[in-house]
Amino acid sequence: MADEHVGPHPSFIEIAKPYIFEQKVQECIAKIGMTEAKEDVVRLQGVAWIDNVRKSMQLPVRTFNTAIVYYHKFRLLHADNEYSYVDAAAAALFTACKIEDTLKKSREILCASWNLKLSPAEHLSPDDPLFETHSKSIIGLERLMLEGASFDFRNRHPQKLVVKLVKSCALPKDTVGKTAYNMSLDLYRTFAPLKQTTPTMAIACVELATRLCDADPSRVVGERGIKYRRWSTSRAEVMETLLDLLDLYTHHRPSTTIGSLNSLETFIDIRITLNQEASASNLPRYTEWTTAPKSSPINTNGFRVRNGVAPTSPATPITPGTTSPGQGPASAIGIRGQSGTVRFMLDAGRAKEEQKTVETFFKAEEEEIEVECEVDRRKPR
Repeated sequence: MADEHVGPHPSFIEIAKPYIFEQKVQECIAKIGMTEAKEDVVRLQGVAWIDNVRKSMQLPVRTFNTAIVYYHKFRLLHADNEYSYVDAAAAALFTACKIEDTLKKSREILCASWNLKLSPAEHLSPDDPLFETHSKSIIGLERLMLEGASFDFRNRHPQKLVVKLVKSCALPKDTVGKTAYNMSLDLYRTFAPLKQTTPTMAIACVELATRLCDADPSRVVGERGIKYRRWSTSRAEVMETLLDLLDLYTHHRPSTTIGSLNSLETFIDIRITLNQEASASNLPRYTEWTTAPKSSPINTNGFRVRNGVAPTSPATPITPGTTSPGQGPASAIGIRGQSGTVRFMLDAGRAKEEQKTVETFFKAEEEEIEVECEVDRRKPR
């Protein structure tokens, strides 16, 4: 019998995921066994923690954006019983500070969070021994943050485009402009930053702010409004983002900046108008929703042909010797993170070509050989 495993163990290739659509988000939440209500609570608590600490440390908005994206991606791979939301939020902010070149030590982040609970006279310094142990755990989680994002440092920041769109549409900056800007920060309390492009997020914030401030919506929507083709987006994608924002404002108003400034009835009226438009135009609630064929399973990256087994995450330092939720069973050639090399790639085309080449070394080839044998045809007595 031919040996099925020829050559060295194949490396595990994980392709960067710049966009994670709603279907994949729901699948990941189901895999880690988290209910919708619990997920909302943990997500909003973590985002609020990051927002409060970054304001205390006077970090720029781009660091906030990046930290939230890393926090969301981390939580889609790890069950809530593996970490506390404070540790995950601190690790996400610590990682974002490095990526956005606003360097802060883990001790400084933890100290800023601690001092928010105390009066100025009781404030501690980052060098206090109280933060020693906690600081090390945050540094350990940093690796998981990077792996959860597949080492993809491409980030989207819609705030600059929001300001430009408000100006180009000749909308009042004191009302619509300010509301749209704050709305672009509230948007990060949802999963929309994982799903949508920068123009889509910016356009949705400007449109919703226009409707909320009773400005002329024809400057944003319609023939006189923003041209979606110019920004490589569509009405369906903008509508999905608008409805994501309205879901946030109708169910979690106190946890947002704009929601607490407006009544629930205002958001419901806008929701009814948008629902009518979506029904008339036959727009789906979520774009890019497909059903994968059963005969060709898709891994966590949506990549069908795999160089080795590629579950979602390797074993974590929190639970040594185990694998994270979402990992498949051990195969004959091992599982990701325990055997072989894990490599992260940005170019899916390059990964496909490499996998095709690697597959040729793992094909079991059998050769048919004809052998002549002498047969005794004498009849038995």
